[in-house]
Amino acid sequence: MALTKHDIVARLQAELGFTKSQSIQVTESLIEVIKASLESGDDVLVSGFGKFCVKEKIGRRGRNPATGEGMMLEPRGVVTFRYSGSLRKRVNGG
Repeated sequence: MALTKHDIVARLQAELGFTKSQSIQVTESLIEVIKASLESGDDVLVSGFGKFCVKEKIGRRGRNPATGEGMMLEPRGVVTFRYSGSLRKRVNGG
């Protein structure tokens, strides 16, 4: 089961005593800051959690799997995530 924004809002309410509207505002603001940083090409490093980066993929030849027709794929940016060592240890029970 995935952790959703709704779950984050509920945990902020329960653990920090924020109101629902404050919890929503904090969650939305954090997500917007992360999006804006990635959009401008900056990495987002959260100590003890990991690092979000934008990697540029070059244009390349591809194929439409439905028709088998060849095509050129445009260059694009993709968001990648590299987890920290401490997160890896927690996930693996260390």
